Amino acid sequence: MTAPTLFAEVHILQSLPPSNLNRDDSGTPKQALYGGARRARVSSQAWKRATRMHFAAGIPETDRATRTKRIGSLLSARLAQPVTKGGAGLGEDQAERLAAALLTPLGITQSATKANQSAYLLFFGKRQLDDLIALLDGRAASLAGLPDQELKEEMKRLAVVETLSGGHPAEVALFGRMVADLPSLNVDAAVQVAHALSTHTVRTEFDYYTAVDDENTEDSGAGMIGTVEFNSSTLYRYAVLGLHQLRDNLTSADATLDAAVRFVDSFTRSMPTGHQNTFAHRTLPQLVLVTLRTDQPVNLVSAFEQPVTGTSGLATESALRLASELDAVGTGWGSRPAQTLSTRIFQDDRLAEAFGPSVPFPALLASLRESLDSWLTHGRVPAGAPDHADVSPARDAAAPATTAARGA
Repeated sequence: MTAPTLFAEVHILQSLPPSNLNRDDSGTPKQALYGGARRARVSSQAWKRATRMHFAAGIPETDRATRTKRIGSLLSARLAQPVTKGGAGLGEDQAERLAAALLTPLGITQSATKANQSAYLLFFGKRQLDDLIALLDGRAASLAGLPDQELKEEMKRLAVVETLSGGHPAEVALFGRMVADLPSLNVDAAVQVAHALSTHTVRTEFDYYTAVDDENTEDSGAGMIGTVEFNSSTLYRYAVLGLHQLRDNLTSADATLDAAVRFVDSFTRSMPTGHQNTFAHRTLPQLVLVTLRTDQPVNLVSAFEQPVTGTSGLATESALRLASELDAVGTGWGSRPAQTLSTRIFQDDRLAEAFGPSVPFPALLASLRESLDSWLTHGRVPAGAPDHADVSPARDAAAPATTAARGA
């Protein structure tokens, strides 16, 4: 019998002013051909990192994860700290030697060019370093004094691999981990993020700029001249979270619920920071649509295979295209979401028919939490969720609207 699944999908339409938030090796804003047209693109890696940084900012430092080649240096630094601060009070040389021995069971390939670094990035929780030190059971000083072979044998008796295989922080549980040298350390990601694409054709433009030398009183020439490439776009962003996979990664239902809701919040609010000081491109989405599905995820980017060509703005036309595609997928494939939730800053009866009423984003998150909690507790998504905000027709159409859950 197939285990039950629940996918929480996030569909976002977000308009960006002139910007270059994710560039290629030549400094050009990343692009892609889709539907035969040149589109603005923001890579999934760029937005995943922005999401992870936003997510991590809201939790204590000790509960965060880090992705680094320097696990050996971090571990030796912990071992060198005083016992009163959770360390082992070792000298620098002893700490480095014991840290290297403690990590040996992982079989991580070392960098060929840089000492004390692994050959690739390792994603782990900072608290897991404390768990590794706890394995020493107060014997750090005596172990550090053993000959190499005896120390190696002692390390084999410790549950090093098991310690890093469990107790994952939420970031690792969400975004996963792959360790080629030791597959048992792999963590299947609960989240998939698509490359963001503009719903329309874009053209790269160039900003010619000069910088003035404030102390130059001899001539009127510029102290520096340069160019930076940019574009502006309305992006379709998509991510899907497998709640069942997240639950397996975290084991705790409460931790799963918190991580899932906070991921949706962070993915929605985050923004890659490329050339941020130059363009100040921070905007908020014009549409956030969350769909809950029990069968399979459905990326609705096909709504924009034919580029949008709005004459009075692109966001509204893009939203209507998205609504039409959601309905077409449901009609053609018989695959309709178990529930939809939406927040949008414009009102249109056609959008309400497809997405349900709009609610403020905090209310969307509250409804989402209730629905996910119902699935985790009872194995089902409710047909609807209580309203968390006024959805009166008299609401100003220009103000952020409210979203209640809409049953299948």
